[in-house]
Amino acid sequence: MNRIKEKQNQPLVIGVGELLWDLLPAGRQLGGAPANFAYHAQALGAQAFVLSRVGDDALGREILDRLSGLGLRTDGITTDSRVPTGTVSVALDAHGKPSFTVHENVAWDFIEAGRGILDQVAQAEAICFGSLAQRNPVSRTAIQAVLAAAPRGALRIFDINLRQHFWSRELIVESLELANVLKLNDGELPVVAKLLGLAGDELSQMRQLAARFELKSVALTKGADGSSLLVGNELVSRLGSKLVVADTVGAGDSYTAALALGLLAGDEPERILECAHRVAEFVCTHPGAMPPMPTRCGLGGVLVRILAQNL
Repeated sequence: MNRIKEKQNQPLVIGVGELLWDLLPAGRQLGGAPANFAYHAQALGAQAFVLSRVGDDALGREILDRLSGLGLRTDGITTDSRVPTGTVSVALDAHGKPSFTVHENVAWDFIEAGRGILDQVAQAEAICFGSLAQRNPVSRTAIQAVLAAAPRGALRIFDINLRQHFWSRELIVESLELANVLKLNDGELPVVAKLLGLAGDELSQMRQLAARFELKSVALTKGADGSSLLVGNELVSRLGSKLVVADTVGAGDSYTAALALGLLAGDEPERILECAHRVAEFVCTHPGAMPPMPTRCGLGGVLVRILAQNL
């Protein structure tokens, strides 16, 4: 009975966008920011599913099997017989920081949002989306339909995720106008600041973004230098920890998942920030975007409580 009650209390969160294989130097890993986000959100105590598209091929079927094996719902993933499942070539520098070559004309460029999917979206408490999956007008339209179908009070988290040439000022502004939470990194903030004419230092630019687009929260990640989080008028920062990094693939997505769960729980900004760091640091010390999480992780955000036990 307690497990049933816990499941009923789990927020429904959705990652919408690219679903693919990261072709890492050490081998193929399941990836795509929305899938990474959903995986970590579920580990932190949410109900989560991915809204995307795969090819009618071996790689697509393997993705569906892998997600099911991870306990993630796959009913938001459609299949395309015309184009292949997405792949991304990933190279790592000496510090484990990835660079990406995102291949085009793949299944997630043609995401669909049918009535059944939109009915599910209407129950969601958080939707996470980015700019990359909006490079094709088909998926862009579907993502906008998903955001429009979400409840009025749901979190609409824009994780910018700038990649190659797959973005524009128009896309960034339009996405910010659809969002109420923004997550970006220290490589993306200068680009956004230049596009939008933001002045001052990083913290000032975060406040300007929140004010201009009426955002509830803005998170800025800076790798080993830590991160800053603005929630309402409260701005908190944290330095990074010294880590033995395996790679940083998926760390930002796990941070976003912890941010989403913390905001939904109404936690204090300092606690949200600490939990997000602890989760992202765990991911950095393990290879791939979806490492197995601690065995004590389960329903109701148990992992968050474990990671933040000394707060």
